[in-house]
Amino acid sequence: MPPDAPTLAPSPAPPMSEAPAPIAGRAGRRLSNLAEALVGSEILKIAAEIRAMREAGASIGNLTVGDFDPGEFRIPRQLAEGIAAALAAGETNYPPSTGLPSLRQAVAAFYARELGLRFPADSVLVTGGSRPGIYAAYRTLVDPGDRVVYPVPSWNNNHYVHLSAAHGVAVPCRPEDAFLPTRALLEPVIGGARLLALCSPLNPAGTAFSADALRGICDMVLEENARREQSGERPLYVLYDQVYWTLTFGDTVHHTPVGLRPAMAPYTIFVDGISKALAATGVRVGWVTGPADVVRRMGEMTGHVGAWAPRAEQVATAAFLADAGAVAGYRSAIVRGVRERLDALYAGITAMRDEGLPVDAVAPMGAIYLSARFALNGCRTADGETLRTNEDVRHYLLRRAGVAVVPFQAFGTSDDDGWFRLSVGAISGAEIAKLLPRLREAVEAACSM
Repeated sequence: MPPDAPTLAPSPAPPMSEAPAPIAGRAGRRLSNLAEALVGSEILKIAAEIRAMREAGASIGNLTVGDFDPGEFRIPRQLAEGIAAALAAGETNYPPSTGLPSLRQAVAAFYARELGLRFPADSVLVTGGSRPGIYAAYRTLVDPGDRVVYPVPSWNNNHYVHLSAAHGVAVPCRPEDAFLPTRALLEPVIGGARLLALCSPLNPAGTAFSADALRGICDMVLEENARREQSGERPLYVLYDQVYWTLTFGDTVHHTPVGLRPAMAPYTIFVDGISKALAATGVRVGWVTGPADVVRRMGEMTGHVGAWAPRAEQVATAAFLADAGAVAGYRSAIVRGVRERLDALYAGITAMRDEGLPVDAVAPMGAIYLSARFALNGCRTADGETLRTNEDVRHYLLRRAGVAVVPFQAFGTSDDDGWFRLSVGAISGAEIAKLLPRLREAVEAACSM
């Protein structure tokens, strides 16, 4: 025992009506170090602000939430009816902690049919939405102090790094690269890393890897792992979040590491689910696919915390995924609705740009997001306020235009350069048409002062 360690004398348990006394050496602290240092979700904070304004009667064009308003995008009718039928049939007890065999088989068949990826069913782990799969990947592969490399902007990697006590290496990405990492950006920092976290289509940017860009990253990983195998080092894994892959459109093709480089199969963990593909964020059915030995350990971890999807929802999801016609029909409908909204925002913002206003946007490729720049930093408002930070710009657009957006700082970036995420899952085309003139007026007003 270290010489300065406190000595604790045994004492009787306190009565049930009394709180335990603080442990010696931790006076005044009731939480763990991890909990005390945990930062809450920046996006949820903004969402709470918008909700309070709406409850107070404000009319807000809400482009913040990475979710679907059921009034705009409903889950498939066949899925809803399947859940109701499964509940009526008594499918209400615990499912297997790794997922119902029927759903694991359906996911494997779905990937073979739609992506050309062939996994055995025992390489599929069903989770309560996609988040437990991401967390389990971190905790299964990463030891405290291990290096995790991830691009910024990206969703929540900084928080998962903290939760796993890892050493995060954030790699800033550029708009000219569609805010996606390249081999050239990653290569200088990948040595010694345990995990490389990637996402395509990307939350928050709404962009997707080209085949050449992803192929270059895969080759880098394979070369790094060949070197490590010779030296006896642990391999580098890729966490590939593709939860938005069915929401690609136009000329965009979704690519996967294993599809481009089959040798990536032992090193790639896919995270996916129905939350975004089927506008079913509250249904809570996700899955992980990858090397069977890794997925098995991930299943043991999620089983201990009860992170499985509800049984009736699993039954219905298995049936829906097996119906290729239903999947294709729903995908066509949701992509059409998402694309119409993203295209309207993109056209409105780029029209302002072409007229000389300090705004810009990256052409959307997938997901429900648009990357937009409102370069109002340094401008003065009519009431004399100077907009210095992205947070200042966010508040200004909310106050002046009634338009709610999320700054890229919520996704790990540090520069106040005017980039924001705009989400269209909870807004109608008519609302977008109404907010664009208000947005233009706010930008023009800030530029004129």
